Amino acid sequence: MVICPNILNVSTRKLKNIFKLNHPYDANNIKIAIESGKVKNAVIVGGGLIGLEVAEALVKSEIKVTIVEMLDRLLPKMLDREMSILLMRNMEANGIDVSVCNKVLGFEGDDQGNLQAVVTEKGTIDAQLALIAVGVKPNTKLAEDAGLEISENGAIKVNEYLQTSNPDIYAGGDCIDNVNLVLNRRVYLPLGDLANIHGRVIANNIAGKREKFPGVLGTSICKVFDFNAGAIGLTEEMARENDYEVVTAVVPGPDKAHFYPTAKGIFIKLVGDKKTGKILGAQIIGPGDVAKRINMLSVGMFHGITAQTLAKMDLAYAPPFAPAMDNLITAANVLQNKIDGIAKSLTAMEVKERLDKKMDFILLDVRSPKEVESISLPYENVVNIPLGVLRDRYHELPMGKEIVIFCKVSLRGYEAQKILEEKGFTNVKFMDGGIISWPFQCIVNN
Repeated sequence: MVICPNILNVSTRKLKNIFKLNHPYDANNIKIAIESGKVKNAVIVGGGLIGLEVAEALVKSEIKVTIVEMLDRLLPKMLDREMSILLMRNMEANGIDVSVCNKVLGFEGDDQGNLQAVVTEKGTIDAQLALIAVGVKPNTKLAEDAGLEISENGAIKVNEYLQTSNPDIYAGGDCIDNVNLVLNRRVYLPLGDLANIHGRVIANNIAGKREKFPGVLGTSICKVFDFNAGAIGLTEEMARENDYEVVTAVVPGPDKAHFYPTAKGIFIKLVGDKKTGKILGAQIIGPGDVAKRINMLSVGMFHGITAQTLAKMDLAYAPPFAPAMDNLITAANVLQNKIDGIAKSLTAMEVKERLDKKMDFILLDVRSPKEVESISLPYENVVNIPLGVLRDRYHELPMGKEIVIFCKVSLRGYEAQKILEEKGFTNVKFMDGGIISWPFQCIVNN
């Protein structure tokens, strides 16, 4: 493996403690730099999986860490923006500075070659250590020298048996491309678990047991402090770019029965195709059990599972392991309700866009007064009418305006939508995921 071409316009060869994370020696030299006690500030260039995992390790070594990402979010290939912001908020709470929509321009050092700062479009950041984690590309030189065909993804092209253009030569791991099972086209996806599966398929074929490698879903997961982040299939952004009629659902909840003492929260985002009902992708983040749900989706999506089928899956239940209706089933029900036109919602991003444009609409908070006192949204168009009295006070709301309803997780928001529609309101929606999933500014009263 080799790091992607250097995006920086200044040579780094003359400065110490700048590492590209593409060789085991880098890890050893990073350790030596940290143990010297001279590294107080570090900059990680790139907000992908490796960058985030290294960031946590540096923080635990009492080093101030800044992550600089050129795109508008961390884990841009895994998470849509609202899910990434929730992760970023947790990282910032753990002491990491995150600078997105920012590009590294170069490095500064002293006359002895010691790194002193990283220069970005948004300013200069003190740093005695810099790690370049901007992704990888396949090293195909050996294959090219052997005359093998290279795909448009820049990887070695293989067939379903993992044979190269020379049928006597097989290839696997991070140097090849794979068929994406959702898009049904070839993609470059370097993941360690796939490399191991490739190895077995190749070995079986060499041994005479003809075996196909079916393709990939891009199942990925990482741990950053107390947050787990997993993803599979397409993000909403990817699905729209590929002309799907996209429906999404963001559903927060505890990963175990809510009364169980070890229950922890997770946020699930499902991405579905309105025409077929198929699950196109999912993102799950939070301190709770993410891995088993991502893996369940991997099995389901391999077989083309729909929201309707997922909502009826016979999943194991006991309070120490899951809610009586698992988070995936709840999310699938929400997605199916949207596909059927029963549930009408806006994403957090769509609500924020309306607020930024100063559009004339009502944000209806149907939580109890005690909940509102604890945490609230800082906008002038917020109106609080608890769900329990909405049938008596609905006349306080203007019939002609758009009304966007929210509560803690938007279950009551959905109920309020149905109540207001029954009363004759025609432009009513709830905010996906409720206030607990709102990734922007809130007023929190401890």
